[in-house]
Amino acid sequence: MLMFMQNITRVFEDWTPLITMYALQVLGAVIIFIIGWLIAKWADKRVGKWMKKSKRIDDTLVPIIAKSIKVLIMIITLLAVLNKFGVQTASIIALLGAAGLAIGLALQGTLSNVASGVMLLIFRPFKIGDAVTISGLTAIVDEIGLFITKLHTFDNINVYLPNSKIWGNEIHNFSQNDNRRVDMIFGIGYDDDIDKAINIIKEVFSQDERILDDPAPLIAVSELGDSSVNIMARPWTKSPDFFQTKLDLTKRMKERFDEEGINIPYPQRDVHLFKSE
Repeated sequence: MLMFMQNITRVFEDWTPLITMYALQVLGAVIIFIIGWLIAKWADKRVGKWMKKSKRIDDTLVPIIAKSIKVLIMIITLLAVLNKFGVQTASIIALLGAAGLAIGLALQGTLSNVASGVMLLIFRPFKIGDAVTISGLTAIVDEIGLFITKLHTFDNINVYLPNSKIWGNEIHNFSQNDNRRVDMIFGIGYDDDIDKAINIIKEVFSQDERILDDPAPLIAVSELGDSSVNIMARPWTKSPDFFQTKLDLTKRMKERFDEEGINIPYPQRDVHLFKSE
């Protein structure tokens, strides 16, 4: 019995340093995990609050970025925990990198759309409700997603564009600025009074409350055409009033020219015939 107790004591003494070492490793790993988890949770909330206060970052993007940061911190924490147990994390990192590369190549088009969607949400070249032209398509923006952007044309046809087709192309935003210039050309006959026509245009502009005084409208003779003297008229209006203002001015100008006897000539060509002997 005494011999048995001595053997147990000897075994315990031999294993005590090893047990102590592993216990300290486990305790250190637990502490690292808890600290990493607390930091990840704090970063998730902190980054989310900060991004919500920013006017340049879309609300759709806030949870995605916040959760991505949290996941990244937890991955680093897990690698630190494994390293605490003596696991060679370099091989794991290489494996994760290879897996990420393979997934990235397989989902190249999808990831391109996601990356473009993130850029659209960060830089905000347009927002929901804006009238835009993208690669020749003019439409109203309805929804900006991570993969696609939904628009509808002025004749109410829905269009779904992959974000990569938007970010890599030229974007014209008609709604971003407060004011827009209405470019118009009015042709009058060569026998008509130019000053009278210009005064009529000024009068029509002054009677329309949508025409802005600042910047002031530009009215001037722009070209001596084949059939008419062309008068350039460029009033400014608020962006939402642009299309209707242009339509109304075109109609009103024709009516006033008719009332004042100003001709809007048809394209014409004089043909001279010579009789050969």
